[in-house]
Amino acid sequence: MSQATAVIAPVKNSFPSPYEQPAPAGAEGWKDLYAYNLVFQENRRATEEAKFWFCDSQHWPTVTKPFETIGFEFAVGCLGQYNSRQLLIPTANGIEYRIHNGYVFMSPVAVDPQHIEARIPQFMERAGHYFQNWESLLQNWHRKLKETIDELESIEFVALPDAIPLEDVLSGKGTGPATRLLADYDRLIALAYRAWQYHFEFLNLGYVAYLDLFMFCKDVFPRIPDQAIATMVQGVDMELFRPDDELKKLAHIAVRDGLDAHFADTSDAAGLLAAIAADPAGVDWTNAWADAQDPWFNFTTGNGFYAHDEYWRDAPETPLAFVKGYIERLRSGADIDRHVDVLIAERDRITEEYAEMLSGDAVETFRGKLGLARTVYPYVENHNFYIEHWTMGVFWRKARQLSAVLQGEGFWPQANDMFYLRRDEVREALFDYINGWMVGAPAIGPDYWPAEVERRRGIVDALSTARPQPALNTPPAVITEPFTLMLWGITDDQIQNWLGVGDVPEGTLKGMAASPGIAEGPARVISSADQLSDVCDGEILVAPVTAPSWGPIFGKIRATVTDIGGMMSHAAIVCREYGMPAVTGTGTASSEIRTGQMLRVDGNSGTVTILD
Repeated sequence: MSQATAVIAPVKNSFPSPYEQPAPAGAEGWKDLYAYNLVFQENRRATEEAKFWFCDSQHWPTVTKPFETIGFEFAVGCLGQYNSRQLLIPTANGIEYRIHNGYVFMSPVAVDPQHIEARIPQFMERAGHYFQNWESLLQNWHRKLKETIDELESIEFVALPDAIPLEDVLSGKGTGPATRLLADYDRLIALAYRAWQYHFEFLNLGYVAYLDLFMFCKDVFPRIPDQAIATMVQGVDMELFRPDDELKKLAHIAVRDGLDAHFADTSDAAGLLAAIAADPAGVDWTNAWADAQDPWFNFTTGNGFYAHDEYWRDAPETPLAFVKGYIERLRSGADIDRHVDVLIAERDRITEEYAEMLSGDAVETFRGKLGLARTVYPYVENHNFYIEHWTMGVFWRKARQLSAVLQGEGFWPQANDMFYLRRDEVREALFDYINGWMVGAPAIGPDYWPAEVERRRGIVDALSTARPQPALNTPPAVITEPFTLMLWGITDDQIQNWLGVGDVPEGTLKGMAASPGIAEGPARVISSADQLSDVCDGEILVAPVTAPSWGPIFGKIRATVTDIGGMMSHAAIVCREYGMPAVTGTGTASSEIRTGQMLRVDGNSGTVTILD
């Protein structure tokens, strides 16, 4: 009698190679849309496959159009500069990046172990100067950034005139408006690059200070939960919450002054604002609305990295709809305010419980590290408002202005089609326009770009039909890079879950326990800010990633689940500040969960259970 041989499936220990993943149908030739250094080149296969790449859907959750690569090129490049060249962080260099099938993938660059010790004293001197002079240097940062924003605002793109003004000729100016037009485009790009330099001047130090506290706590309190450490720095004054606070203020005034009826329909923003302004009781509300515009309504429901992101200042229907929602909740007796005093009380309770376990110098060391973390921690979120929202809001507004100018000259069919071009191609198209104007002959672009833009639009649309892999290639045995762990939540356990070999029961997803608490409710799966209006009271938000500007819906939902993100991700921080359970870094929640399914979200253990 023969004995059957058991067949054991091999353990999956690797993600697909980017070289073995075909593009979605209709997206063939997609690599031509991007610069050569942003895509995986065939002759570098051995080099690229030796690296572990993860998809940064936390910052770039959708397909990136050619012009929009400016976001990760500038941001991730500047992050690396501060790690590798400016601060000389002992254990962390920069992060390489590539585009694959339209999505952004990243690979941390390790510091050669033999160089770590030599970098320590250099890092201590450079970082120590910032930590010791944090407030004055941060004040200088605000000044520098505001000057950059003002310079961006001063740029105006308009069509070239039929003739150079007579006064310019008679004054001997010697140059024409074409010179200024080309220089202003170069200035637009340079100013964005400068802003991203400023972005990381303090950010990496904020992570370093928190990580230093985190590692100390793990050493002296071996069983301390990650969330307990995060709780010790919660309840700080976050300027990132200020736009949402302004909406709540407007809702309170509207209820107090009996303006509710005006908000029956918020789709006609101009009409609604005019009606309130004409209402004798609308003076305070109108003044509050005007006061909130600059800077707080330089705020996007996206994340600032995409040209299509709408900003409250430019699309007032969005904040007005949020105000309407708050008014309805106030009328139903709900409490819409974020009670920071409760967060601070919990923060202080947790802190003192652990401080009492220490003695001698350890207590002083603990309080010193905690004090530094609390000082620098607000910047981890506040910078987001000033760069991604305010600065990039102005940048995209000016870029759309230039695109509209070239559309008017026949370069492409739709106002925002410029973003299907790389920024170097935009400069070429602009020079083509200028050259045709100077010589008095038609530009070549209107005969070339319309068809090419349509081809690229089709490719981008095709790329958007497929979700990216969470990672590529074989992961390392141990993830040690601190920013990968803290910001993106890419841990050893999480990688195993993504590979499907973790110890997770069927019907359960595992992620990072990012904000404590347990909640049950129906899922609401959304992939973009356009779907925020679909979110209903009592639902559990499931998304590839959340944006800080989604704050107005946090009063409706019971918990948050995201595909990517660590303890220092926006979703984790915002949920802790709102006292709401969150599980981040699940990898695939937004594609595996359907709207309406009942979920149990355990923010204490980092699990999401599908109940039906």
